[in-house]
Amino acid sequence: MMQTVMNVLVAAAVAAGSQGAGVRPELEKIVVGNGATAALARVSDGDRTWSGAVGVRDIKRGGRPSPAGYFRIGSVTKTFVATVVLQLVDEGKVGLDDPIDRHLPGMVPDGERITVRELLDHTSHLYDYMSEPGYSTNRWRGEARFRSYQPRELLDVAFAKKLPDDRAWHYSNTNYVVLGLLVEKLTGRAYGEEVKRRILRPLGLRHTVVPGDRTGVPSPHAKGYEPMPHLVDATRMNPSLDWAAGEMISTTADLERFLSALLSGKLTSAASLRAMRTTVETGAGFGYGLGLQSYTLPCGKVWGHSGELIGYLTFAFRSDSGKSLVMSINPSTRNPSTEEVMGIAVKAFCGSAG
Repeated sequence: MMQTVMNVLVAAAVAAGSQGAGVRPELEKIVVGNGATAALARVSDGDRTWSGAVGVRDIKRGGRPSPAGYFRIGSVTKTFVATVVLQLVDEGKVGLDDPIDRHLPGMVPDGERITVRELLDHTSHLYDYMSEPGYSTNRWRGEARFRSYQPRELLDVAFAKKLPDDRAWHYSNTNYVVLGLLVEKLTGRAYGEEVKRRILRPLGLRHTVVPGDRTGVPSPHAKGYEPMPHLVDATRMNPSLDWAAGEMISTTADLERFLSALLSGKLTSAASLRAMRTTVETGAGFGYGLGLQSYTLPCGKVWGHSGELIGYLTFAFRSDSGKSLVMSINPSTRNPSTEEVMGIAVKAFCGSAG
């Protein structure tokens, strides 16, 4: 979603980066510049952690947002789902190069030639149902935002169209709806239950939620807004339109713990983690592996995922040195720019935190 900037811009951000406490000044600038109503961040480097929040919890009632607040993580959900799929690979229940038709026969057009790996890294060339009017949770949908959707409804929308045969990489939420159904077929349990059983409970992620049809966000949380052109409250919605592609809710501390466990090899085999970190070129400023994005900063690569769901932007990344940045931004009358976001990332990873 957010692309990397030119080397000259990130180099300038490094030069401007301070050795001070966290990234609060940069977050405050985004709020003052109408790029956010609120923002939360957590920056860690070994045993040093900075956590903070800026802006307002509610533009009508005011109040300070909590650094420990909940937020919708959007497509960071995909990393959880991909982790479950790779665990099933480790258990011998599915192979990355298995055609999806072997496990979900007749469900996916051309499913005999589309592999599980291609679903995970978005090289399947399946049309994204969220490209259709009224099917994206990144845009205001009025009262329709409370409607409940079933995964196969979403696939019906996706499979009614085909992408042009351009051989390009295409990010598609459809891939992860199919993967959610694959998890359910292989385990006999709801994909959300498998996420809880395999990841949330073992890691003690007590503040991470698979909401299903529940429309609210647990407290405390900063409200999410959408400019119409005046800001309207978009916090409450039924996230089943995203399902396994983006419905989850979490906190900065939980996402940090999840990425640390995943990227240090505690959730999958070494071979599966290598597969997750094997990226394809996207032409979008980042590499994409199996449920993981990689960004190249002046001081090296960072791994994780970004997410967007109306009212909330999420960025969750970790370097191999152990530094991490998790950030939730509630956009205001504009989205924060790539330069603003990447400047924070460069300061967090290439400067010093804490």
